[in-house]
Amino acid sequence: MEIKKHLSITGTSNISWKDATVKAIAETAKTIDLLSSVSIVDQRADIENGKIVKYYVDLDLTFIVDLERKNS
Repeated sequence: MEIKKHLSITGTSNISWKDATVKAIAETAKTIDLLSSVSIVDQRADIENGKIVKYYVDLDLTFIVDLERKNS
């Protein structure tokens, strides 16, 4: 049996939505094991003087619950 959990996070970047997504996944992977998929829920940006200055991406990350893990 496999159990999956979902985690909602928001990533940011000054470069692009893709960069915000990649950075958010990399940071999350440092503390959450067994990440298995991502869905992009929303994208938005801040604009100054007609140019995008900050990108935001809302993500739904899925990870597998480790049923073999022993609690300490």
